[in-house]
Amino acid sequence: MSSSRRDFLKKAGIVGAGVALAPQIVKAKSNKSTKKESGQVNIAFIGLGGRGRGHLKRAANTEGVQITAICDIDPKAIEISQRMLVDAGKKEATAYTEGEHAYENLLQRDDIDGVIISTPWLWHTKMAVQTMKSGKYAAVEVSAANTIEECWDLVNTSEESGMPCMILENVNYRRDVMAVMNMVKQGLFGEIVHARCGYLHSLLGVKFNKDLKFGEGAHGEARWRTQHSLKRNADVYPTHGIGPIAAMLDVNRGNRFLYLTSTASKAVGLKDYIQEQGGEDHPSAKLPWKQGDVITSTIKTTNGETIIVTHDCNLPRPYSLGFRVQGTDGLTDFDYGTRRIHVEGQTEGHGWDDFKAWQDKYDHPLWKKYEEQAAGSGHGGMDFFVTREFINAVKERRQPVLDVYDAAAWSSITPLSEASIAQGSAPQYFPDFTRGNWINRTPMDFK
Repeated sequence: MSSSRRDFLKKAGIVGAGVALAPQIVKAKSNKSTKKESGQVNIAFIGLGGRGRGHLKRAANTEGVQITAICDIDPKAIEISQRMLVDAGKKEATAYTEGEHAYENLLQRDDIDGVIISTPWLWHTKMAVQTMKSGKYAAVEVSAANTIEECWDLVNTSEESGMPCMILENVNYRRDVMAVMNMVKQGLFGEIVHARCGYLHSLLGVKFNKDLKFGEGAHGEARWRTQHSLKRNADVYPTHGIGPIAAMLDVNRGNRFLYLTSTASKAVGLKDYIQEQGGEDHPSAKLPWKQGDVITSTIKTTNGETIIVTHDCNLPRPYSLGFRVQGTDGLTDFDYGTRRIHVEGQTEGHGWDDFKAWQDKYDHPLWKKYEEQAAGSGHGGMDFFVTREFINAVKERRQPVLDVYDAAAWSSITPLSEASIAQGSAPQYFPDFTRGNWINRTPMDFK
């Protein structure tokens, strides 16, 4: 390693050559025109669809937050966002709208502390990377990356720039999820052996407009999301399920993902839907849809746990994340439609207890403290916490709880599942994005 590189690492707050950023020592660059000492921060936004505007509304109603710059190529999204700012008692922000790279002009400003990115998936990494290189905190919607190379781009840029990157995984803050995390940490289930999770949610009405349009000329997520089902046979959306389980199992903090195997069912769900809605001769029914309707991945961790992750979005079904956590002293299945728990010695016989009483007993302090503020903020209140955490991380000049190593590890399931499926379910080993520092890193502290 060159002396200049070694000096740079020291200046960036990184201990030693190639060592991961420790949450308690990372110091991001300070922008001259901001006032962190008084709790004032300026948060900018790239992407103002439904997710982006949700973050914008919550940020605009947060004390100490200024919003001076927003970016979206859709004039309607800009119009709605400006009205939201005015309704919140804020001034209209400078809007960047001229083409797909307008965000680059936004990032040249020196009066921005953090940027929330809520754009189509293929833009996530490049925008987060450029945000960090410009000396700003980055927050990126899920998934954060599409390829292993992009995962490393996030990690390397964060380490080299000294700027944190947060993955905006809101399910980590879901009330029942945080209660179960408390149960796990307090040993209610004994030693954890196995977990299940996933994204089981019919997206047929999202992937196609009412006229069965998708891609260019469509609106909403049908403009871009459907292409991934046409081109990729992979679990393209793993983080809603794996994020909470990873936090419970201390992944990247005393544990890590070791390898996975993935298997895909046949791909008939999208074709069937198109034929039902538009007839057997509809052009899209003849397309070679690549993504299997049900994709099942099994992950092994270095500490010996197994995790089953399921992606199931192309068939009609109710919404579920399919959570299960199982240990030597009991288990819980907890999700919409299935909430039950069995604790050895406390549950009668081989039956189940109602989940609600246990959730109330192990309710997380964050929810007890901020329940009223979280109410109505989106997705049952959990969106309040994920936006709040990013803003607080920027204000306090610290790493966010869900950091760049989480963004990389969780998002890497997509390319690794794709490779495993292509190779007949062959094992694929996870890169160690922490470069060995998972051994000494401390568990997440949700505060």
